Amino acid sequence: MNLILMGLPGAGKGTQADKIVDKYGIPHISTGDMFRAAIKNGTELGKEAKSYMDEGALVPDEVTVGIVKERLSEDDCKDGFLLDGFPRTVAQATALEDMLSSLDRQLDHVIYVEVPKEDLFKRLTGRWICPTCGTAYHEVFNPPQEAGKCDKDGSELMQRDDDKPETVDKRLEVNMEQTQPLVDFYSEKGYLRNIDGKQDIDDVFADVDALLKGSRQ
Repeated sequence: MNLILMGLPGAGKGTQADKIVDKYGIPHISTGDMFRAAIKNGTELGKEAKSYMDEGALVPDEVTVGIVKERLSEDDCKDGFLLDGFPRTVAQATALEDMLSSLDRQLDHVIYVEVPKEDLFKRLTGRWICPTCGTAYHEVFNPPQEAGKCDKDGSELMQRDDDKPETVDKRLEVNMEQTQPLVDFYSEKGYLRNIDGKQDIDDVFADVDALLKGSRQ
């Protein structure tokens, strides 16, 4: 199966990716991992990507697409893949279609783990951490025994800058603006599969699993 996994920050995409990979044995391919591997292996495209990254510049689409093509051409992808973090734009999505066509392959599903913004906001802003021992807590899902205090050492819990309400709100807005054109693109192509991400983790995966089992029959 050739899959793309999409979801806004806090939707639980990473957890579902692990479950899909464990059950179906296809490689989980994230953009970051691909770049690191290409750079480590010293491929021409890896060197080119590194030159942009070293300058703090965005890696151009043609380089990113080339690295994705190199990765999808490797032996472990012959029975399928799970793409995560690519494509990020409609231009990249179009390039991916052309690339897969050149490899005589096509997408099966684009799985979109869908969670309303207000739920994502609660999930992301509810995270706290102990600055002393690093234990993570969540106001709803994993609260400390005493509010604001670490269970292990009694330290005052702190919130990372990334998890502060104003930062989370901006991050979600930016991601929604970037994601919606892709959602529309894949919906029009007939690949998009919406999965209700508000459910418990196992229930979300049960829906994903049912979708993937159905596509194998």
